[in-house]
Amino acid sequence: MSSFVFTVGADALALRWPDGSASTCPYVWLRDNCPSVLHPLTRERMFDLLSIPADPRPRHVAVADGQLVVTWADEEHVSRFPLDWLARHRPGVRPADPADIPRVPWEGDFRIPRHDAAAILSDDGALAAWMTDLARSGLAIVGGVADKVGAGTALAERIGFLRRTNFGTTFEVVSRPDPNNLAYTAEHLPLHTDLPNQEIPPGFQFLHCLANAAEGGESTFADGVAIAEDLRAADPDAFRLLCAVPIPFRFHDGEADIAIHRPVLTLDDAGRIHEIRYNAHIAGTFDMPAQIMTDYYRAYRAFMTRTRQDRFVLSLKLAPGDMVAFDNRRALHGRGRFYPNTGFRHLHGCYVDRGEFESRLRLLARDRPA
Repeated sequence: MSSFVFTVGADALALRWPDGSASTCPYVWLRDNCPSVLHPLTRERMFDLLSIPADPRPRHVAVADGQLVVTWADEEHVSRFPLDWLARHRPGVRPADPADIPRVPWEGDFRIPRHDAAAILSDDGALAAWMTDLARSGLAIVGGVADKVGAGTALAERIGFLRRTNFGTTFEVVSRPDPNNLAYTAEHLPLHTDLPNQEIPPGFQFLHCLANAAEGGESTFADGVAIAEDLRAADPDAFRLLCAVPIPFRFHDGEADIAIHRPVLTLDDAGRIHEIRYNAHIAGTFDMPAQIMTDYYRAYRAFMTRTRQDRFVLSLKLAPGDMVAFDNRRALHGRGRFYPNTGFRHLHGCYVDRGEFESRLRLLARDRPA
């Protein structure tokens, strides 16, 4: 970086890069990020920020051997910053993140990407391709899954640790005589996200089809991002209410009583849809102020209406050996009613949290040959 230029200012260094771009590095930020503050093995910060003045100043600044060398005025300390590190970590610009894969919205005519179980189990490239599709669209199918309980969870565990909930680490989706959840009946399940009553709902869900011989029982899906963005464009006031007003969600049975108030829609710092909590059958009694109740119901119904429109909803019948995977905080899922007296239907499920998912994406990118 022969044309790299710096200017010493009152509170910060002004940097000019060879491509003509500029960045500003406050001195306190530079001192806090001196490479020497990190443990050499764990790479965790060991530096006590309160051990230095609140407004550190440099005594001398130079460039040598591809590094910015700062000698600090109030302490006997020299910081050496590799220029490529400074280029990647410019204040105001987030470093590239392999786990930050742009989402691609989809509607009911979406062709769900398919992947092969044996390839995912044996090859990191196939694992990365599957996970990339999941990150982009929030929905993918894996075929060729072995006909045994645990075969689907083995695929999920290629990503990370399984999330334990009050339903267990894994769960059997079958019709039961004593259900504690509508999923364990043969009834129609409208589109929803799982466990919005949890402080942090599970991230990705995996449903391995072991048997699906009963009449009915088609699986339904919709992209909550596409639905929410359509609502934002058509009715900004309704969208705002679903983002701003928390509603109660509660699951309770003999063993658990888990409840929380959260909005249906949560945005990230850039205003993009980050999370959807939508589950009409475990939403509690709305308790927002009466003055906004009618408007809120109108907004809630506007979202609900879109979950029933053919434009957004796709339907398929899973075959034994298929496993559907989806982002539970983005993709809505449901099921048509089925008739147990016509055949057996059995899905085996589990969850992996988003943090584990994103961690695996970063590790796979790190291990990928340059």
